[in-house]
Amino acid sequence: MTTETIGQMTQSEFKKLLETVIEATVEQKLLEILGDPDDTLEIHKAVRERLTQQMGYITSGEYGKPIEDVIQDLGLE
Repeated sequence: MTTETIGQMTQSEFKKLLETVIEATVEQKLLEILGDPDDTLEIHKAVRERLTQQMGYITSGEYGKPIEDVIQDLGLE
């Protein structure tokens, strides 16, 4: 969305903006009231080890693709 003011927005742009704001606000308020349900959960050792291994692969460049390549592949430049 490149519109600068609400008055310049189309009806669909405004609706999308409003939906995004409402969704974020409701999610934030629910987390404030109910808390994060995963907060007390622990990650199993095997899952933690796998995530650490994957992070190492990504950091070393063995896995994953630079964002610049993805943008170019998708023709988003």
